[in-house]
Amino acid sequence: MADKDWDRELAKIDKQLESVSDEQLFPKSAATTTPQRDAIVEKQSRTSTLGVMVRLLLAVALGVGMIFWPYQARCGMGLLGYLLAVAVLITAGGWSAVWAWRHHSGKAHVLSLLIVVWGTLLGAQEVLPRIGYAKPTLEHPSVWECQ
Repeated sequence: MADKDWDRELAKIDKQLESVSDEQLFPKSAATTTPQRDAIVEKQSRTSTLGVMVRLLLAVALGVGMIFWPYQARCGMGLLGYLLAVAVLITAGGWSAVWAWRHHSGKAHVLSLLIVVWGTLLGAQEVLPRIGYAKPTLEHPSVWECQ
């Protein structure tokens, strides 16, 4: 390998590339033809973002509502209910993220992913002290069952 003349090899490659046209090197993708592009634009104009926004609003409302959780969630059934609500929040965020992605709504997609992160943080705040990974506090003890 050390006895190869790389300058000569690269010169051969340069000559070969010069003999090829740009259209052959970089062919246009099939999706950029005019009828296909028109079909994509038509589909995007027909799809309403109302469904995306409704899903997103439901997920945001649940995410904000989790801040004001009215029940005791330190242990037992209250904790189970809270963790189930957190699971619903994560699912709602994922659900709205999928719809936002399908309807090419970038801002809604980012907000949906933030809702998923918010739900994950809320769940981690309750679960991690109980599995021994985080330091338990009075609000988040290390027990699952009430005594």
